[in-house]
Amino acid sequence: MHYYPFHVGDYIHDTAHLSNEEDLAFRRLLDLYYTQEKPIPNKTHEVARRIRMAKHEGAVQTVLEEFFMFDMANDCWFHKRCDETISAYQAKVERNRTVGKLGGRPKSNPQETQTVPKTNPNQEPITNNQEPIIKKKKATSVACPPDVGIQVWDDWMTVRKGKGAKTLTQTGWTKFLNQVDKAGWTIEQAISHCCMKNWVSFEAAWIEQKLTNSEKRQNQMAQLTRGLSIPKPKPQPFWTKSTTIVEEIPNVESKRLL
Repeated sequence: MHYYPFHVGDYIHDTAHLSNEEDLAFRRLLDLYYTQEKPIPNKTHEVARRIRMAKHEGAVQTVLEEFFMFDMANDCWFHKRCDETISAYQAKVERNRTVGKLGGRPKSNPQETQTVPKTNPNQEPITNNQEPIIKKKKATSVACPPDVGIQVWDDWMTVRKGKGAKTLTQTGWTKFLNQVDKAGWTIEQAISHCCMKNWVSFEAAWIEQKLTNSEKRQNQMAQLTRGLSIPKPKPQPFWTKSTTIVEEIPNVESKRLL
């Protein structure tokens, strides 16, 4: 890959605590991940040398442990968001390659087009007593949000069109954003996941059952840093709870005076 979307606001928010060496190591690790289109090998000394930070091997290891997840089976460090972006990119490249083999898109024939008059000469004129013609408003489509890469957005629109989905209206987009908020993901992360799974929509419940324990902890930490969830208060010990003592009053029968 020679291009990948970079969200400056999210990056500054998540890396404000890093030192200069750690910040530089993170940026260069991302560049290495996207250019080779595969996870980072578990060879810190060799990786630090490849990203020109051989004297700051400790900073490289710190960034790997904090922002990446270790795959013990393949002995490498992977990043879920990077993998989703790479999968969407590779799917688009393969789709373009297939279209190119078929000769590309058919060219339009300008001789077959003709001008259609806006007014119908056989239509009767509208009089003052005639009820006005009310045109139905068409549902407006949603444009690509500023915090989503145009490539990721176009890929999702292609998936929706291939599935025969209707135009994405503002109401449908609002529902989509609510589900993304509920899942604790970013908008581009959710759209990239839809491209990978060939989904025309997104539901938080669809991904909750498939997340590993490590991914659930990562989403919970992301929600806490963005103020999307509030930790539950610890229960108080039983001896601090106030108790009410109820005394039983004996039933005294009234004596009748003679």
